[in-house]
Amino acid sequence: MDHFVDRDDELSRLRGCYESDDAEMVVVFGRRRLGKTQLVQHSLSDRDDAVVYQATETTSQIQLDEFVDVASESFPGITQIKQNWEPLLGYLGDQDAIVVLDEFPYLIDADESLPSVIQRLWDQRLQNTSGTLVLVGSSISMMEEATLLGNSPLYGRFTERLDLRPLDFAAAQEFVPDEYSPEERIFAWGIFGGVPYYLDGVNLGQNLGTVLTEEVLSQKGYLHNEPEYVLRTELTDPNRYFAILTAIAAGKTTSNEIAQAIGIDGKQISTYTQKLERLRLIEREVPITEEKAKSRRGRYRILDPLFRFWFRFVYGKEDRYERLGENAYDAVIEPELPDFVSHEFERLCQDALPGLYPDETFLDLGRWWYKEHEVDVVGFTTDGTMVVGECKFTNAPLDYGALASLEDHAAEIRWTPGGDERVTEYALFTRNGVTQSVQEAVSERDNIQLFELGDIIEHA
Repeated sequence: MDHFVDRDDELSRLRGCYESDDAEMVVVFGRRRLGKTQLVQHSLSDRDDAVVYQATETTSQIQLDEFVDVASESFPGITQIKQNWEPLLGYLGDQDAIVVLDEFPYLIDADESLPSVIQRLWDQRLQNTSGTLVLVGSSISMMEEATLLGNSPLYGRFTERLDLRPLDFAAAQEFVPDEYSPEERIFAWGIFGGVPYYLDGVNLGQNLGTVLTEEVLSQKGYLHNEPEYVLRTELTDPNRYFAILTAIAAGKTTSNEIAQAIGIDGKQISTYTQKLERLRLIEREVPITEEKAKSRRGRYRILDPLFRFWFRFVYGKEDRYERLGENAYDAVIEPELPDFVSHEFERLCQDALPGLYPDETFLDLGRWWYKEHEVDVVGFTTDGTMVVGECKFTNAPLDYGALASLEDHAAEIRWTPGGDERVTEYALFTRNGVTQSVQEAVSERDNIQLFELGDIIEHA
């Protein structure tokens, strides 16, 4: 990836550590493909006092040899130091160097005592320097075990922790060609999300059908095996997790639905879903009116749009696409794409709400459902206003039935602002306009607003 965007806050925090007169220990973590390595390299672009070592899966001795080779370019005296981590890192600390150990989990694989070695070194020697040690890793589970959990040797010693997440919508747009229409931007976001590796690696200058056919559906495609690769690096026995993700992508979103779909006992499912949540692959959503820990109406969603796409359209269906060839996109994907993208469209509408209602201060934003009732967008404000929204990302215009349904569903939401009577505002988010009857309602009433794709994109 050579296109670096956003991350201003993370860059500032890293550079603040480098400039500090105190010793600093930094952990940079997050799932693969989010640009952790690029972030750290970018933060060091004008410095000559840094050692950046990217570990590989090999023996501890080879890693030590490679580390000394890299470090000797800036600190030639290191070749005279005994080749063990403690004296080598201690020497660089005494030089007030910036030391980056990228893919730190590979180093732990080769030498599981390394976190304890660094802990001892930090406590006894490094704290008295102004050096910086940066530990970077993509295996979330191993980074947690080695650095962040209460029983890990390095727990509590970090002076800075950067938890890298996907880019937001506005930042992701920097990868998208200027000539893209609002509709095309939402389609691209709904498939590739905010992962820099995906956005920078595919040729978005082509039409979306060509991109998906060549880069995802084709067995030679750049992203064809991407979700499988990421999962196999994190999970030792991924098959059951694959089944769970396939079920969620097919619309089985509650614990019971998932358990029934994959044929395991409902009580067992939480073991697997909690692991997938920790790995940032899924999240459990609850209605906006409920507390996450107490709610029994949670639904699971796959966080990464490309993973959702892959498990819905690609996994287990490769033979079909080989058979259909160039016709695969038109025959299988395109008819279902608006429905697929609608999930991310709803999230964009939620994110846009504060910008679309600038006079309101929102306490909570989310979705709401109960039995047969469901509202795509709900926002509770500080002045007792409840904004409810209907999102329609289809080829057909939003009709009066959708507005009436929104009003019916919204009436069921149990939210009472403290001491005030609730005021309800209705927001209609639409890809292809509204029918005449809805337009008339918007004109006649002051509690309905209509938002088109351009409005949503501007404020998301």
